[in-house]
Amino acid sequence: MSSRNEVLEATRNDFDCVSISRRAFLGAAFGAALFGWGAGALAQDKSAVLTLGMAATISSIDPHFQNSTPNNSLATAIFDRLVERTADAKLVPGLAVSWRPVEPKIWEFKLRPNVRWHDGAPFTADDVAFTLDRIPKVPNSPSRYDGYLRAVERVEIVDPLTLRIHTKDVAPLLPNNLNNVSIVSRHVGESAATSSYNSGEGAVGTGPYKFVRYIPNDRVELARNDAWWGGPQPWERITVRFLPNAGARTAALLSGSVDVIDAVPSNDIARLKATPNIAVYPVGGFRTVFLMFNYTLENGGEWLFDKDGKPLPQNPLKDIRVRRALSLAIDRKALAERVMLGTVEPAGQFLPAGATAYAEGIDAPRVDVAAAKKLLAEAGYPEGFQAVLHTPQDRYPNDTIMAQAVAQMWTRAGIRTTVNSIPNATYNKTTTQQQFGLGVSGYGNARGDPSDILVNSISSWDRTKGSGANNHGRYSNPKLDALVANALSILDDAERNRKLAEAVAMAMTDVAVIPLYNQSWAWAGRKGFRYEPRKDGFTTVKAITPEK
Repeated sequence: MSSRNEVLEATRNDFDCVSISRRAFLGAAFGAALFGWGAGALAQDKSAVLTLGMAATISSIDPHFQNSTPNNSLATAIFDRLVERTADAKLVPGLAVSWRPVEPKIWEFKLRPNVRWHDGAPFTADDVAFTLDRIPKVPNSPSRYDGYLRAVERVEIVDPLTLRIHTKDVAPLLPNNLNNVSIVSRHVGESAATSSYNSGEGAVGTGPYKFVRYIPNDRVELARNDAWWGGPQPWERITVRFLPNAGARTAALLSGSVDVIDAVPSNDIARLKATPNIAVYPVGGFRTVFLMFNYTLENGGEWLFDKDGKPLPQNPLKDIRVRRALSLAIDRKALAERVMLGTVEPAGQFLPAGATAYAEGIDAPRVDVAAAKKLLAEAGYPEGFQAVLHTPQDRYPNDTIMAQAVAQMWTRAGIRTTVNSIPNATYNKTTTQQQFGLGVSGYGNARGDPSDILVNSISSWDRTKGSGANNHGRYSNPKLDALVANALSILDDAERNRKLAEAVAMAMTDVAVIPLYNQSWAWAGRKGFRYEPRKDGFTTVKAITPEK
């Protein structure tokens, strides 16, 4: 963790540091191409070899260790789920061929026959029961999957290919939630720790590709599973390279050292579209980038100070007037147009207009610096205060530059703000341990309604209830918790969505977090490689096919 003085000094040179880093990575990208399968000894059949460049690194091969988009994306290559989801967010059969509620609190799942694990052992209902039991017990998980199973009371095995999931209450969205859960085997998983998955010993799935090697912060190597129940995939070998630097990622694509990249930098989209033999695949997505507050701090801790740099007597972020001021000081239109170059839409809530359970009337606030200053004065900060805004530097497109722009906007409103931009791996540890005051976050939504983010990022953190797994700021509103729980127990879709919209409105009125914009997605590929863009933002190898 950097000291406050180090952060202040580093922030003065943020843009220079970004430029230096960009130049260094551009040079490194071309040399690194020599080490990929695509250019090495395995290139004897280029049509069957794929090299993918991913912006965000994964934290583990263990599919239950951290609930994050990069981890979940990679897991879909090795592991399958009971219920899968198409690129346009529709549920389809996976390891389960059908599911139905046989009683109000009992869901029955019929499993796919003749599925085998990578080591040849048969897949059965017992593996599903083991998986659902394992998830809450994974040690040291920085972001848990418990929220998807909060309704589950017990699992009943009817026969090797039939199971019934008994729920604590009516759970109409259980199949949707199970789409987020990778299934692991009992015979391997019972003795496999997270480290065993990373070494490959435990990375035995039923998915289309088999684990070969994982080099943290560098790459994952995979080999085709010719016995996959979905039919052989087109790539014999795959290398997934982690390229968090945006310039290096684009350079790798242009040099041919990778075939497909995700998170295409917004300032490179036009150039790549105009480049021969390169195609860009954009799609409107369901990710909201937002700012979170640390509600656990008593007096601002190490990251919030008065105007003279002295400790504050209390945490100003607990005052709704301060939170409203911070929101009103942000020019979301400028962020969308100047920082993100028109690739995002300003947001006032978790999903764009027209999405399921959209809260009408909760629009992106217009910037109003005068109103922000007035609110700060009413809250007892007529001369403002000092703050440090934490951000990952390699997780979201333009994340550091965006954070710097927000810091400038807050400074104009009287809150002198500096930016602490750190690698995402470090940032994850920082936020999960509440070692921040203000932080950048994001939530990708596969389902297209706000239930996931309400349960995992806004509901009170409670391990026993499986809520708030991603609520790193520890926001808590018992009335909101009760409203969300009630909504998720309603069978009627229209009534459930009305209640979810009510919950969204409550969270936004209380400024639980500050939504900035709804993010679109863009991938790019060289000639011969096509990517099917996904609304959930996942970068999956199953979505990459040879160009016809």
